[in-house]
Amino acid sequence: MRNLKRALALLFVLLLAAVVMFFVLENQQTVALVLFGWTAPAVPVALPVLAALVVGLALGPLLGAYGVMRSKRRIRASARQAALAES
Repeated sequence: MRNLKRALALLFVLLLAAVVMFFVLENQQTVALVLFGWTAPAVPVALPVLAALVVGLALGPLLGAYGVMRSKRRIRASARQAALAES
């Protein structure tokens, strides 16, 4: 069973790599991005799209973890207040 999970994970990673490679090869047109007057050098359109994907994949879990920690802090604070109110 463990080998099957590894094989499926490997297959998924290979399929994902193939899709990314296909995307990069199909989007070779150059684009120059402008942000607040700053112009980036012309790069293939796939590069900024994949960069945005990687940044989003990195920031998403970080923001989610922050929200979980904040919720736990609020729950602990309300439990303390409830314990003090009972006393």
